[in-house]
Amino acid sequence: MSRFGERRGYHHGNLREALVAAAVDLISQHGPAGFTVAEAARLAGVSPGAPYRHFRDAEALLAEVALRGFERFAEALSAAWAGGRPDPLRAYEALGRAYLDFARREPAYYAAMFETRIVQDAHPGLAAAGDRAFGVLREATDVLVARLPEGRRPPVLMVALHIWSMSHGIASLFCGPAGTRRKLPMPAEDLLEAGLLIYLQSLGLAGGP
Repeated sequence: MSRFGERRGYHHGNLREALVAAAVDLISQHGPAGFTVAEAARLAGVSPGAPYRHFRDAEALLAEVALRGFERFAEALSAAWAGGRPDPLRAYEALGRAYLDFARREPAYYAAMFETRIVQDAHPGLAAAGDRAFGVLREATDVLVARLPEGRRPPVLMVALHIWSMSHGIASLFCGPAGTRRKLPMPAEDLLEAGLLIYLQSLGLAGGP
């Protein structure tokens, strides 16, 4: 019996889901480069050829994991933003904390999303899922920027990309799995909040005129 409760060689009622679960498990243990389709099949309890009914190669399976990661990521960001409640600036800060929390809570998905060389043009669904996650940040940025007088508003896309880059850099450096993260003499959330505040103050979006 395999860890997924099926006999080896048995055709799963939901083989696709079992393979995705196996891939996530392997990525969490060894990183995105540390799994093969054959090893995922072994964990799922099926023959080495069975996965190819659903995934043409290892990249396709990895892309499916990344796609699901972006879907979870978008949900987490959307919940943190909460439509800008109770206040757009506070909700924006919550969005940053949710970014870091996701990197800690879902390291396998995060690695598949950001630490691979998947050719996104070959996986349109993956690109769309990534765009939806970024869309939460862009929408929140639009709301925040709209608080400025029209002639003083910076480009929303530019601001969203700056915040995305800052959040991603801190998450990648300081929120990875134990043993890989850099040491930091403060919580990563404090570092991101300080950087966010300085950046938003420079645009007149926080801390007064």
